[in-house]
Parts: sequence; structure tokens; C-alpha cells
Amino acid sequence: MDKKGKIYIALTALVVVFIIVLEYNKPQDINWFPSYAKHHKIPYGSYVFYEQLERIFTTKNIKDLKRPPFETLSNNTEINGTYFFLNGKVLFDDAELDKLLEWTAKGNTLVIASEEISKTLLDTLNLETSVVSNFNNFDNIFNLKLQNKDLDHIKKYAFKKSNFVSYFKSIDTTSTKIIATIANASKSDSIREKHHANVIKQAFGEGEIILNLFPKAYTNYFILKDDNKDYTAGLLSYLNTKQPIYFDNYYKSGKKSATSPLYVFLKAKELRWAYYLMLIGALFYVIFDGKRKQRAIPIVKPLKNQTLEFTRTIANMYYESGNHTDITHHKIQHFLEYIRTHLHLNTNTIDDTFITNLALRSNNTIEATKALFKAIEMLSNNTQITKEALEKLNADIETYKSNNTWKTKI
Repeated sequence: MDKKGKIYIALTALVVVFIIVLEYNKPQDINWFPSYAKHHKIPYGSYVFYEQLERIFTTKNIKDLKRPPFETLSNNTEINGTYFFLNGKVLFDDAELDKLLEWTAKGNTLVIASEEISKTLLDTLNLETSVVSNFNNFDNIFNLKLQNKDLDHIKKYAFKKSNFVSYFKSIDTTSTKIIATIANASKSDSIREKHHANVIKQAFGEGEIILNLFPKAYTNYFILKDDNKDYTAGLLSYLNTKQPIYFDNYYKSGKKSATSPLYVFLKAKELRWAYYLMLIGALFYVIFDGKRKQRAIPIVKPLKNQTLEFTRTIANMYYESGNHTDITHHKIQHFLEYIRTHLHLNTNTIDDTFITNLALRSNNTIEATKALFKAIEMLSNNTQITKEALEKLNADIETYKSNNTWKTKI
């Protein structure tokens, strides 16, 4: 490799190293994806919440469930306590909901924190949801309050990261207890601030159901913001800490799933860059060292077909020996074979019918066909044929064949 090529490689390597250093030191963008997964430390993960659960409940009383509720409750009849669902959407099918309600009615607690809940469950509990008006609320600030007087129900907890929030528009006040409310925190409307129920508790059989339309109350961002942890603690105070709590990890937008064999490499930052460097190195190898180094293989031309040259040589021998009669007979037989093979006519009988059919198939006139075969007949009966007669016969036959629409050369 010459000096110029080495300089190019060095410059390219420096640029790659510079880019890697910049990418490594670049601050990562905040991921606001609402995963609600316990292993996520992003703003809308539930890592902090799950960590606090371990302080409220004993470790042995916290159970992680990664299978669907229907399968979990069908295969294990010893599950008793609190079943906690946390996600942006928790939508059960009818069979699964029936199984959960049957389990709840036996004296257990069902907790669902989700912005969207199964309509079948809402209908069962005579509930109807709606969205809090965002009119004049340009900063998207909402105030949350706990209703229990023992939980400092006067204090408001602000949240500034929601474009909209839901609440229970219609509830059965005779069987439903309001745990917390939410309101539009528009400054221009602060005097008439109207709070709507967004966390409720309702008895069901011997158990109870707690529904929360504000699942972000359990996320890392909310808990670590100002004094919002007190609001989350107030919600958890409604749970029986002496019973096991079953934390659902199936209905999770951010649940773990390895979608590629490279999942392990791409997840870890160091392994990811090692993989990228390997690909860059392979690219350099292909560009600079991947050229073929073996001797070029010579091209061996295939042997030519010498049949035509051989035939011409034999014909020239006949022609130069002056044996015009034999050449004429061979020429006539060759022409008749051409008629049989390519025009598919029987040449045993040369009559008017044959002449007519041959003229039609060869695209020649009947007169020209008759004249050609008259000359062939005359030469066939002649034992002494001159050079000029042979050349004329050959020219007439070639002219006759050239008018053939099939244009088949032999």
C-alpha cells in the first residue's frame, strides 16, 4: 500500500474515534415512554414505587406475576391478598374478568391503576369515565387531592406532564367511596376549581375493588417530584400490608421481551459500541484487504465446431477436381432433403400437386417452381454437366430457398 493510502486510513480512523468519543459523552435524551415496568428507571417506569413496596410489605409478601391473570388464578388456588395492576391500559377479556371478579368476591382486593379500563368492568360497577377539561390550562397543570381527612385532605399535589387526565363521570354513591380527586389547575379558574373523582373504592362480594385513573401517581417522576410521594403513600394506605400483594408484570407496556439475538449486545452500552467497532473493522477489511490476491485464472476458449469448415473443404475438393456431375447430384439430393425436413413435403412423386404445395410453402410462384424442377430433371438425366450449369443450378436453388418465409439455413 502506498503512502497516500496509509494517510487516508489514518484520517478515517481518527474521524471514527472522534465520532465515538462524541457519541459516548453526548447526554442521553430523556425517555418519556410510559412503560410502568418495575425494572425501568425512566420517568414513567415504576422502579421507585416497587422499591418502596418492599419497605411497606415484607419481601416474601411481594409476588411478581408474569403470566396472564386467567392462567395465574386457574393454576393456583392458594392466591389470596391484593392483585395490583399498573399500566396505561388494562383491558381484560370477558373470561379473564369473570375469573378476577370471582377471586375478588372471595375476600380479596383488586387494584387497577390505568388510564383506560375494560368497559365491561365499568359497566359491572355502574361507572362511567370522562376527560377533565383542559380549557385555559396551557401549562397542563392538574391538582390532585386525597379525600381522607387523616391523610391531609386539604393539601394539593400538582402534576405538570399530562395533556389530559380522566375521571369518573358517573358513580354509584351508595356503594362507592371516593379516595382521591383531580382538577384543572388553570390560574384564571382557580376560585371555581372543580375536583373530580379519579380514585375510588367499591365493595365487591366479600372483597373490594380499587380503581385509579391516574397511574402516573406510581411512576418515578411523580414520586420524586416535590412532595408527591405523600400522595402515593396515601393511596397505598388503603392496602392491607399484612396480606401478600401480587404485582402484575404481564399487562405492561414496557415489559421485557428479547426481540433479537443481538438483544444482549444492544442493551448494554459498552457491548453495543464493541459490536459497532467490529462492524467498522469488518468494513475496513473488505475495502482495503479483501481484494483477491490469487493469480488470475486464464480464460480457456472452447473448441470450435469444425463441421462446416470440413464440409466446405470436401466440397472444394470435388469442385476443383472437375467432378461436376457428382456435385450436381449431391446438390439436388441435398435440396430434396431440405424440402422434406423443413417444408414437410414428400419428394417421391414430383407432380403438379407437389409443385403447387411447394410453391405455397416456400413463398415462391408456381412458374418459378416448375422452372427449377425442370432444370433439376434435365441435369439429373445428364451424365456430362459443365461448370457453368452447376453454378447456375446452385444459384437458382439458393435464390429459391431465400424466398422461404422460414429462412432456415443449413
